Amino acid sequence: MSDPKIKQYTHPAGGWGALKYVALHLLKEKIPGKGARTLLAQNQPDGFDCPGCAWPDRDHASTFEFCENGVKAVAAEATAKRVTRTLFEQNTVSALMQQSDYELEEHGRLTEPMAYHAATDKYQPISWQDAFTLMADHLNALDDPNQASFYTSGRTSNEAAFLYQLFVREYGTNNFPDCSNMCHEPTSVGLPETVGVGKGTVTLDDFDLADTLLIFGQNPATNHPRMMGELRECAKRGATIVSINPLRERGLEKFASPQHPSDMLSHGTTISSMFIRPTLCGDLALVKGVIKRVLELDDQAQQNNTERVVDVQFIAEHTAYFEEFATDIRAESWDDIVTESGVARDDIERLTQVYVRGKNVIATWGMGLTQHKHGVATIQMVSNLMLLRGNIGRPGAGLCPVRGHSNVQGDRTVGIDEKPTAAFLERIERVFGFKPPKEHGLDVVGTIEAMLDGRVKVLIGLGGNFAMATPDTPRTWDALRSCALTVHITTKLNRSHLIHGKDALILPTLGRTEIDLQAGGPQGVTVEDSMSMVHVSYGINKPVSADCLSEVDIVARLAHATLNNSRTPWLAYVEDYARIRDAIEQVYDAFKDYNLRIAKPGGFHLGVASRNRVWKTASGRAQFKVLAIPKDTPIHQARRKYGPRLMTLMTTRSHDQYNTTIYGMDDRYRGVYGQRRVVFANRLDIEMLGFADGDWVDLIGVWDDGIERRADRFLLVEYDIPRGCISSYYPETNPLVPLNSYADKARTPTSKSIPVLLQRSAEIGV
Repeated sequence: MSDPKIKQYTHPAGGWGALKYVALHLLKEKIPGKGARTLLAQNQPDGFDCPGCAWPDRDHASTFEFCENGVKAVAAEATAKRVTRTLFEQNTVSALMQQSDYELEEHGRLTEPMAYHAATDKYQPISWQDAFTLMADHLNALDDPNQASFYTSGRTSNEAAFLYQLFVREYGTNNFPDCSNMCHEPTSVGLPETVGVGKGTVTLDDFDLADTLLIFGQNPATNHPRMMGELRECAKRGATIVSINPLRERGLEKFASPQHPSDMLSHGTTISSMFIRPTLCGDLALVKGVIKRVLELDDQAQQNNTERVVDVQFIAEHTAYFEEFATDIRAESWDDIVTESGVARDDIERLTQVYVRGKNVIATWGMGLTQHKHGVATIQMVSNLMLLRGNIGRPGAGLCPVRGHSNVQGDRTVGIDEKPTAAFLERIERVFGFKPPKEHGLDVVGTIEAMLDGRVKVLIGLGGNFAMATPDTPRTWDALRSCALTVHITTKLNRSHLIHGKDALILPTLGRTEIDLQAGGPQGVTVEDSMSMVHVSYGINKPVSADCLSEVDIVARLAHATLNNSRTPWLAYVEDYARIRDAIEQVYDAFKDYNLRIAKPGGFHLGVASRNRVWKTASGRAQFKVLAIPKDTPIHQARRKYGPRLMTLMTTRSHDQYNTTIYGMDDRYRGVYGQRRVVFANRLDIEMLGFADGDWVDLIGVWDDGIERRADRFLLVEYDIPRGCISSYYPETNPLVPLNSYADKARTPTSKSIPVLLQRSAEIGV
């Protein structure tokens, strides 16, 4: 590799490198002592839940229940750095816009509410009361409640999210764009049609019993590092782990656990014994190929009068539509499977043999499966595969979607949903005495479209970084700037605060690590992890400022200011969050004895019907789905037009970021240091296009709507990635994701399958 900042990483993931970066980030945030004390309370029964990923906690046998990227999240929140009014006095919004996302994050924690003043192009302090009045005046001046949209980050607690949806529905709309719209929505949409519930069917206990793990479209060493501990234990006891991903990620090759001296003194533990490398968009065809081979092996077993390969009893007792499904599979062309998956027939055979040898198989997946046009169908094909051998609803086996932010699943559970069910709305009406709106609301894509055409005039964001997380960046920015009011409830400065409406507010809130002291004493909040465990979180640090309010307090006071005749006891809820949990219990049967059950260390499992082989589908059974291999997608159409020059781009995170938050400029597991504008490409594609490793290129979007999309000045890096595929970081490449390119049924932006062309950058300084 020609650039000195690109250097292959040959060490195991984790290990001494992780410990080094833990120390560096505590020092960078100026909290070496406080940070260490804070980390000892992370993911502990009497401490706080990690504000990073949603991977579940074990039994807290260790005092070190954190990972490198969890440390980065906590250090960023517990930082000694502060944003005061001085920063805004010294900088216009236009000046702050010139700073990078990393530089904005580095200013530290926000300390008082701020309002935008157009005359000076600056944010200025505003009292909380005036802020609530401004928001209420805007909301109550709208002609229709549907002219407002209410975004939610997956970091929001159950208590704040429940109050938020209650307020918004009493206000009169179901416009709830949230971060799940952009990540695991295909899981939430796809699984109810096959197994009846849009959640995973496993718990951590199942990992102790699994002998085979299929890891689709994931990079856990960066995105869910605590998962690596489970994978290490599985590998140590001989389980077979298969990585199914276009990129051969270092963390799924070797991992050294900082908690195990033997790993630290050796070369770590080998994690995956097999790597299958489908092309982007190829997973559905690949899984269909494995299913076809399973049925072929089962046919041979019947002919030879040997043990069947499929679970005949399970299929007969628990499933529907198997015959139609099997007929479609048998008719599928092997040529199409190999061509569309990008996986050789021999590799499909190897993967099939691993699957059929497995007695207890867990399939896990991340956004590598969901952020495609056919994301829903791909999830359903994985479900088909697991149903074939009864690998759902028994110990050691099941479906395991690994979600991102720490409470993204919980927020949906307690009502953050633009498509609420009639039963849920009826329960809200019965418990709270008002009629909630019945028509479905806007998701993320719908909200951006509605802002662009003037149908949405107010956007309120409960956390997150809407301007950078969303697709089609220039159009999203135009949409935000067209609003009458934009509001962001947040802990730190980010780009969304600078892409604002005519009026704009930045409202500082408490972080997960901080003590939330209300009239009823210190308050805990609850979160739900990826495996449906609900547990309580208590902050331990002093709040960064007396002017920071909790999310619960902000939402309740906004509701109180806006809903003049409301009978809901908004301010009483703030005094004691147990009252909110009592209200949640009245709406959701699954939360029975909520306050009692969270008092138990580790919390409680919400219960997932399909885990117990109860199928809440139309047929009352798990349902096989007949699904065609896509052969006329926008990628196919663009390739027919541009030939081999057409590249399919996937966006991904670096190791020094979480979602849109940039903690540093390195991605050491991929060998990138001090920079983010890089694009990874296959050596043969680089040569075919007439470039060389280390050249600078522009990425040009290819879409049929006449809108120019481009992302300029990226370093071309030779990398082990399938032909025709390239990878680069988001949010830098979000401008290339068309707003109207999203998953069928789920409307998740297709950030893992973007058709682009590469052209040489103008010869300017780096």
